[in-house]
Amino acid sequence: MLIIPAIDLKDGKCVRLRQGRMEDSTVFGDDPVDMATKWVNAGARRLHLVDLNGAFAGEPVNGEIVKAIAVKYPNLPIQIGGGIRSAETIEAYLKAGVQWVIIGTKAVKEPEFVTQMCQEFPGHIIVGLDAKDGRVATDGWAEVSEVMAVDLAKRFANDGVSSIVYTDIARDGMMQGVNVEATAKL
Repeated sequence: MLIIPAIDLKDGKCVRLRQGRMEDSTVFGDDPVDMATKWVNAGARRLHLVDLNGAFAGEPVNGEIVKAIAVKYPNLPIQIGGGIRSAETIEAYLKAGVQWVIIGTKAVKEPEFVTQMCQEFPGHIIVGLDAKDGRVATDGWAEVSEVMAVDLAKRFANDGVSSIVYTDIARDGMMQGVNVEATAKL
C-alpha cells in the first residue's frame, strides 16, 4: 500500500478546506517547501499537491511553490492538480520536475482534452474526479455537474490515463484533516 500525503496550497500557504469551501480553511503551515520536507523526513514516497487558488482561477497560481518543491526533491514523485487546463501548463509542470498532472474540471467539460493529453504526455496524466452524491464537481468544487463519476471514469478507461484520484466531497474534511481520496490504476 502507498499512502500519499497531500499539501493543499492557498495563497502560498498549506491549508485544509472544509468540503472545498475557500472561505472555510485552516492553515497548517506558512511554508509549503518546509511541509514537503516534513513529509519526506516522515518517509513519504510520493507527494500530492493541489493548487486551490488555481482550481478556482482556471490556471496555476501557486506554480512557483510546486516548482520549488520539485527542485528541492528531484527524486520524489509529485502529482499536482488545480488549474491544469492547457497543454502549456502540463508541459511547464513536467519540465519543472513534476511526475503527474491531475486534470479535473477540464476532464468533465472537455473529455477529449484528456485523450489528447494522454497521447501528448504518455504516462503523466491522472484524472481527478471529485464527486458529491456521485456527480462530478468542477471549478474547485464550486459547481456540481450532472455527469456521474463512474460514467466519466469509464470514459477514460482506454485513453492511457495513469490513474484516477477520486474524492467524495461529502466525506472530505470529516476525518480531522485526513484527505479521503482513493487512487486507482486503470
